Amino acid sequence: MNLLRALVTVSGMTLLSRILGFVRDFVIARTFGAGLATDAFFVAFKLPNLLRRMFAEGAFSQAFVPILGEYKNQRGDQETLRLIDHVASILAIALFAITAIGVAASPLLVWISAPGFAADASKFDLTVTLTRITFPYIFFMSLVALAGGILNTMSRFALPAFTPVLLNLAFIGMALFAVPYFDPPVLALGWAVFLGGVLQLAIQIPALHRIAMLPRPSLNLRVAWQDPGVRRIVTLMGPALLGVSVSQISLLINTIFASFLKSGSVSWLYYADRLMEFPSGMLGVALGTILLPSLSKYHASDNHLEYSRLLDWGLRLTLLLAAPAALALALLAVPLIATLFHHGAFSSDDVYQTQSALVAYSIGLVGLILVKVLAPGFYARQNIRTPVRIAVVSLVATQVMNLAFIGWLQHAGLALSIGLAACLNAGLLYRGLRRHEVYQPQAGWLVFSLKLLAALAVMGGVLWLGTGSAAEWLDYGLSERVVRLVGIVALGSVAYFATLWILGFRLADFKRRAA
Repeated sequence: MNLLRALVTVSGMTLLSRILGFVRDFVIARTFGAGLATDAFFVAFKLPNLLRRMFAEGAFSQAFVPILGEYKNQRGDQETLRLIDHVASILAIALFAITAIGVAASPLLVWISAPGFAADASKFDLTVTLTRITFPYIFFMSLVALAGGILNTMSRFALPAFTPVLLNLAFIGMALFAVPYFDPPVLALGWAVFLGGVLQLAIQIPALHRIAMLPRPSLNLRVAWQDPGVRRIVTLMGPALLGVSVSQISLLINTIFASFLKSGSVSWLYYADRLMEFPSGMLGVALGTILLPSLSKYHASDNHLEYSRLLDWGLRLTLLLAAPAALALALLAVPLIATLFHHGAFSSDDVYQTQSALVAYSIGLVGLILVKVLAPGFYARQNIRTPVRIAVVSLVATQVMNLAFIGWLQHAGLALSIGLAACLNAGLLYRGLRRHEVYQPQAGWLVFSLKLLAALAVMGGVLWLGTGSAAEWLDYGLSERVVRLVGIVALGSVAYFATLWILGFRLADFKRRAA
């Protein structure tokens, strides 16, 4: 499989999911507004969604995919399927128990996560009901992560990348058509979460069956636990879970800092983060997804040269795509924010305040995406402890910079701290790979960098000249903003890629086969 084509596929699916996410937010806001019901739902959905990020898409995937790639490369399909069966058996039973406990303990979980709700009995009870409906989402999504890990290892990237779209479609469909059938109406959103989990798991079952890798869970946990592959996965999950927790802790602390600033600071950071997630998800998550299986296979076969070459390919592609995205976010901050959010109660001051946060985020965007490419260089070698130690260092650095920046940059200082800490994280990961001789840069980096800088300079000049003043964007109507923004983005893209082409870059130069 061509990894460049796989990247386009995964990025396209991520873009579709992000767009539908905006549609979902619009539909929910239009249907339910903001009040007691939506507060209850967002709190209820927060815990299973957090567990999904930490466990299903984080610790489990990072531990499972490298071991699965090793089995596939060295032991054949029969041993690989046996490992899958044993992992599925233990995972299903453990998840069932966790889900049952979570549903039963919903009142306690709500009291811990939103203690202020206890003062309003109706709000507290509604949140408990919604928590009981949404909590099984972690069960479905962990099994989805298992299925996605199998499919990605077999170089089937499209379907796992598409599955998040189904959750957004479930939200949109339930909010538009099912609300009249529920009392209170917000319960429709709770069941949308449940339905989204079922759909994401169901769509992957036929794909697993076609490649003869459909798990066959068993209740005989003793046999499953005796599998050395299962024990290695569990051992790797410990530090992986710690690493994922570090990033969530960092976000929580930043929210606490923002809560002490003037009203609106949390929202300005949220809107800026939503814009930053577009390139971060489309490039960083997509590249990490397609790199990890091939890196794992090269490591299992002791092919150090191809391992290093693949990392080099990922790094060059990251800089080629992430650097212009970061520059565009900084230069087009006001046009983007005004076009998407400057409506109704979102004032001109909100635009400028969000702009400062977005510009600060853009400084570290390349670092954020590089982390997604460099970290799999350790995960594929089943070394999770090193990225975790580096993540802890980055967490401490983030909080030190928060204290240094927050006084004079306010909320933008929090965004800048995250970006600079991501650059530090990427730099330490790069140094670790070089120091252990895991990665050796290929020839031509100096010429590549100079050509890239030239193309960025041309694109930056075009965007700066074409954007005009920020005040003009606030005066334009919505249709004029959209037309002008699309035109400027298209012009900047043409200028960038045309310059690269003139300097000798060709698409064929970046084609790369999967392991």
